[in-house]
Amino acid sequence: MRSFRSISLIGVVSDTHGLLRDSVRAALRDVELIIHAGDIGSQSLLEELESIAPVVAVCGNVDSELSGLSSTETISVNDHLIYVLHDLATLDLVPEKAGISMVISGHSHNARIDKKSGVFYINPGSAGPRRFRLPITYVTVVLGENEPVVKVIELQQ
Repeated sequence: MRSFRSISLIGVVSDTHGLLRDSVRAALRDVELIIHAGDIGSQSLLEELESIAPVVAVCGNVDSELSGLSSTETISVNDHLIYVLHDLATLDLVPEKAGISMVISGHSHNARIDKKSGVFYINPGSAGPRRFRLPITYVTVVLGENEPVVKVIELQQ
């Protein structure tokens, strides 16, 4: 398990499908960690993200060429356990019993933040090509001394 300390701002993206928009690149410039919840599209997109901040990424259903990625990742950020997978329907554990405070997924292209049994369920939507008339979105997670502050950010382009 990878562990990160002294992180105050996480950028969460998903479903880029090979497109890293200038607006997404600009929006992520101040984050200290990027989490990509799959359907990345290309190794070069991951490398671009890594030039901004450290990246934790999982394999999505269109990422067959990114064989080095796992389908799930568990990371510790400032002692918060975060579980990352692409499709929430494939969740194979009970997060609150496993001590997980956030589950991050993608796949639906629909941004959503829920909290159940003390666990945040975060889907950043899609930061890649527009699909299904859904907006282009990503999520920020601010980690401070209190509960994390999680926000969906909509981008115009």
